[in-house]
Amino acid sequence: MDAHPGARPTPATNFKTELRLTEHLNDSGEISNDGILLLHDAIKGAVEHARESKTEEILAFATSAIRDAKNGTEIIKNINLEFEIDLQIMSGDEEARMTFLAARRWLGWSAGRLLVVDIGGGSLEIAIGDDEHPDATISLPLGAARLTRDFLKGDPFSPKSIKNLETYVDEVLQDSLPYEIKLHSADHFVATSKTFRTLARIAGNSDNAKRLQTRNLLTLTPKLGEMSNKERGELPGVSSSRASQILAGSIVARAILEKLQLPEVEICPWALREGLVLRWLDWMER
Repeated sequence: MDAHPGARPTPATNFKTELRLTEHLNDSGEISNDGILLLHDAIKGAVEHARESKTEEILAFATSAIRDAKNGTEIIKNINLEFEIDLQIMSGDEEARMTFLAARRWLGWSAGRLLVVDIGGGSLEIAIGDDEHPDATISLPLGAARLTRDFLKGDPFSPKSIKNLETYVDEVLQDSLPYEIKLHSADHFVATSKTFRTLARIAGNSDNAKRLQTRNLLTLTPKLGEMSNKERGELPGVSSSRASQILAGSIVARAILEKLQLPEVEICPWALREGLVLRWLDWMER
């Protein structure tokens, strides 16, 4: 990004590699050798692209898949030595705070008290607050890729595996949501991440998929469960690599919106990445 303190970060270039590292976790909870090789190749490409673009600063962070892997610390150490970067593991609460900051800056103070929800590949983050720093945050192991790997079987997925996943998500939310988030009293309900953007697009809202309504999820989720991976991959905005994950994402989205009694969420285009850049710019001003 092109960015300086006080200015809106402007994307200057883009380089992306889909790894789906949660699929490379073995039975011991470690990222496999194949997964580590894929990760090294991806970082090599990203660092080379950054240098070609004359990047002044590389902000490197690892989230849920590395954070939860038993060999995550060792992987980080080897990557930093090999590529001479400062890759750091970000906690779930830090993810929630950075995403909340991005949403606040995007929507502004007039949005009032914000409730921000983000569904990633490995985890679900929720944050609530009036300012740029949330009053309460939580990170739960309810990411779309993780749940797909752990629960959903068959193609199409078996009704039993879908039911088991729905039960698990409901139980985790029932047992884990803090009081401050359950009784949020928010003025504005916000969702970020590819999962929410895709669900809003599939739902076919007339306002350019800028909102996702709970009632649409109630009808959409069962339909996604009846489809094959190929059929889901043909839906608008669903890539073939994410076709298997979108049902789990929809189950989590529906559950959290119902649990918090949210009629709809507004889709925010800024999320963790922008929050990291904005926070770094704040640090540069000090």
